[in-house]
Amino acid sequence: MDPILTLAARSTELLCAFSLCLQTVEFFWLREPLSERGIWAFSVQKGGLAHASSWVQQLFAILSKDSVHILHLCLRLIAVLCLGVYGASLWLVLFLFLGNVAILIRWRGAFNGGSDFMTMVVLTGLLIATILGAFNKQELGWRAGLIYIAIHVTSSYFIAGWVKVLNQDWRQGKALALFLDGGVFGPLANNSLYWRRWVALLCTWSFILWECVVPIVFLDPRLAAGYCAIGVIFHFLVFWYFGLNRFVFAWMATYPAVIYLAVALA
Repeated sequence: MDPILTLAARSTELLCAFSLCLQTVEFFWLREPLSERGIWAFSVQKGGLAHASSWVQQLFAILSKDSVHILHLCLRLIAVLCLGVYGASLWLVLFLFLGNVAILIRWRGAFNGGSDFMTMVVLTGLLIATILGAFNKQELGWRAGLIYIAIHVTSSYFIAGWVKVLNQDWRQGKALALFLDGGVFGPLANNSLYWRRWVALLCTWSFILWECVVPIVFLDPRLAAGYCAIGVIFHFLVFWYFGLNRFVFAWMATYPAVIYLAVALA
């Protein structure tokens, strides 16, 4: 394969593996609340599957048993390590993809919001690459998979930015302070800088403009690399202020695809 494509593909595999490893370890840490005696037991959550057929409900009742859940996490961790060491293969990615779908169905679509969506985007890109690779179309598969990821992540940023533009509370800087008030370091003190209008506006519009100008990344690979570097800082701040640790690596796993597409279009 083309060296740039190879580098982008391998970087995606490694970052995805690290992100999934972090998520799997987190589920191990939460095994008590997720157990049959925990506050997130399937007996509590199964109402979300009330509309499904009886065999689907029975399937998830089995998958949610403590022993099966722990077995799945162990197998998932092994699969993630294999992804990082040996790279993607069809059956490996298919297992990770279906396992992630099963987890999200239990959580009615999302356990940790946007990070779950981006994880599925990356896994879908890897699935596209490995399916085409199984038909001796490895280079085409990786191109298609990386472009799929790049389109999804950039459109996600663009939409998020314009949603804020259309929302009066975001435009006026009010929303940021309110979110921070309920964040890790909240409630904010009455004299907090974030209650000051000019600080809130500066921070808010910095994020909004960064999200809205995302199409420029495809004009030059250097712009793409710079944009992704700022993205790492942005998602670290989201983690720092809101405790959303998955966001950093879930989104970083998409950046090799963004830079690759910028190089391909240059």
